[in-house]
Amino acid sequence: MADDLPPLREVIARYGLLATKALGQNFLFDEQLLARIAKIPGQLEGQQVLEIGPGPGGLTRALLRAGAQVTAIEMDRRCLPALAELVDAFPGQLTVIEGDATKVPHWIEGPYHVVANLPYNVGTALFVGWLGGEAWPPPWLSLTLMFQQEVAERIVSAPGSSAYGRLAVLAQWRSTAKLAMKVHRSAFTPPPKVMSAVVHVVPGEMPEGVSARMLERVTEAAFGQRRKMLRQSLKGLPGAIDALDSLGIDSQRRAETLSVSEFVEIARKLS
Repeated sequence: MADDLPPLREVIARYGLLATKALGQNFLFDEQLLARIAKIPGQLEGQQVLEIGPGPGGLTRALLRAGAQVTAIEMDRRCLPALAELVDAFPGQLTVIEGDATKVPHWIEGPYHVVANLPYNVGTALFVGWLGGEAWPPPWLSLTLMFQQEVAERIVSAPGSSAYGRLAVLAQWRSTAKLAMKVHRSAFTPPPKVMSAVVHVVPGEMPEGVSARMLERVTEAAFGQRRKMLRQSLKGLPGAIDALDSLGIDSQRRAETLSVSEFVEIARKLS
């Protein structure tokens, strides 16, 4: 039955699933494009995958066809009947949980891949949550996530660029983040006002002696007032100015000029 699934447009029409702006929904129908996204994490046969906001199940189909064991978290009750069809079509491969992914941090035990066309309104918060915590390596093996292109570029940006900021440091200090593919706005229904892109993140080695929470605090302070010099933006963080001095980092520099490793060094001094 998995091979003779009706087209997604047909499923959406049958259940009256119009995308809801309040839930940040934009549906993808192009099955070839969805199959390409499902290939980004690598071989998924028999692997656990967490999908957030599957909607009518376009990307879910692609993941199931790749052989993944999928746990899908969906808070829009209207989408559940369409997802139930996939539960029947792929016996034993799909678990659907009705819920809000921002409220419950641990939906499945690791190791697992996260693959999701994230709802725009919660994407960044979920991403920062996956990158955080003192325990490392994390339970996830990789994150393959669709964002607005502007957000995706902030995640993979380099120091000195206008896109470089807190997201880049959090994504790059103990992980490797790359832009895997761009997706034109016309691929979605309804088409969003902006272009999208898929980011792929794989955890790396965690630098020793650094508290993740401290790094979050340093980047929050530094980029919270990014036009100001570090001596201004970091003055509310006890010991930060002394740390800059001892590391030979000029306190007249601005946050976007510091490399990821310089932020790590500051956080290590303060940890």
